[in-house]
Amino acid sequence: MAEKLWAGRFEEKTDALVEAFTSSIAVDRRLYVHDIRGSVAHCRTLARAGIIGEQEADALIGGLEAIEKEIAEGTLPFTDALEDIHTHIENRLAERLGPVARKLHTGRSRNDQVATDVRLYLKEETRNVVGRLVGLRQALVDLARTHLGVVMPGYTHLQRAQPVLLSHHLLAYFEMFSRDVERFRDALRRIDVLPLGSAALAGTTYPIDREHTARLLGFSEVSRNSIDAVSDRDFILEWLGAASVCMVHLSRLSEEIILWSSAEFGFVLLPDAFATGSSIMPQKKNPDAAELVRGKTGRVFGSLLTLLTIMKSLPLAYNRDMQEDKPPLFDAVDTLKACLEVYTRMLPQLTFDTGRMLTAAETGFLNATDMADYLVEKGLAFREAHGCVGRAVRFAQQHGKELEELSLDTLKSFSPVVGQDIFQYLDVRRGVDRRRSTGGTALENVSAAVKEAGERLDRESKWA
Repeated sequence: MAEKLWAGRFEEKTDALVEAFTSSIAVDRRLYVHDIRGSVAHCRTLARAGIIGEQEADALIGGLEAIEKEIAEGTLPFTDALEDIHTHIENRLAERLGPVARKLHTGRSRNDQVATDVRLYLKEETRNVVGRLVGLRQALVDLARTHLGVVMPGYTHLQRAQPVLLSHHLLAYFEMFSRDVERFRDALRRIDVLPLGSAALAGTTYPIDREHTARLLGFSEVSRNSIDAVSDRDFILEWLGAASVCMVHLSRLSEEIILWSSAEFGFVLLPDAFATGSSIMPQKKNPDAAELVRGKTGRVFGSLLTLLTIMKSLPLAYNRDMQEDKPPLFDAVDTLKACLEVYTRMLPQLTFDTGRMLTAAETGFLNATDMADYLVEKGLAFREAHGCVGRAVRFAQQHGKELEELSLDTLKSFSPVVGQDIFQYLDVRRGVDRRRSTGGTALENVSAAVKEAGERLDRESKWA
């Protein structure tokens, strides 16, 4: 086994317990592609500066490419004694090439190396997440297009409030996930900064061209301060923040699907492929996929809180505490991607009981605001109209009727301005279509919104 990269300073061997405790290879081994990419670019930059020869660079790059293949095929053994993915790759390179392999680390540190690896990883995963969000939003738009005109109750405080279109409700989630796309894209701007060349914290004495390295690796800019470059994990915190907000949206959608699929609501029938049964109750069909997404939201929140706690009060520059940034990040990335995939595949298979939705919208006095608006049009102040309708609702409730089931004379008893035309205002579908204000639930608005959402997705799919 090769000696440790820092062995020259120490007389005693590292305790095996400490080796295991400080090792990160079980976690950071998944960065091997990004680590090798960074090393290849660094190697080319060293050769360009004349720090190593072209033949040496070719040999190093060939060795790195061979090691990448070994790791991909599972033939490279991993050990706690070699701490991390960087050391494993450098050690294997030395086994293959001899002393020339030790030249590769010239002008860099594991501090700027790992920061580069994580940024390369997050750039890739951010595009992956945005692509999945495009797919999820497309599923929502397809559902909204298929169910145009379906009326359902809108809720506040989980109480029936006003009738809305199901498509309008679905497009509310489209807007939420659209903001998530914007957040991830914005975060990508700050991820897309190259730290390599900052070395341990002070920069390097070697005449390397960091802008050249950035071009090779596809970074938009290089870091401006070497101390900040190696100690910054804001870009991960920001990404985890965006992921947490996205999981909030998935959790809210999960809660509604769970409620809607219950017997009490009966709005949605879950596909068998995305539900489970009970080990004891034969009749059960449980919304486990939605429940797990709701539950996994806590894991992503936990990842954000973990890293916030790790970074709190850390002095500049790099500290070994920061090794703990990767487990919560990787877990959050994997969790978010899995949840997005589940919903993208599940949503198209939902079956809506549109008749039950309409019946729910037609009961419970959801047209009360329409009656108040009618009275306002007849000249009453809204607060006066509100009081008149409130008394009408109380009367109808006491007599087991809906507002539209009351006689004209009865309705006139609450306000003399009531006329025969009030029954047009109490019709649920007409009430929906009167809400034509920008962003409202009227059919013409929602139809236009579905069309516009589809056009947005067409443009975004090119970016993703």
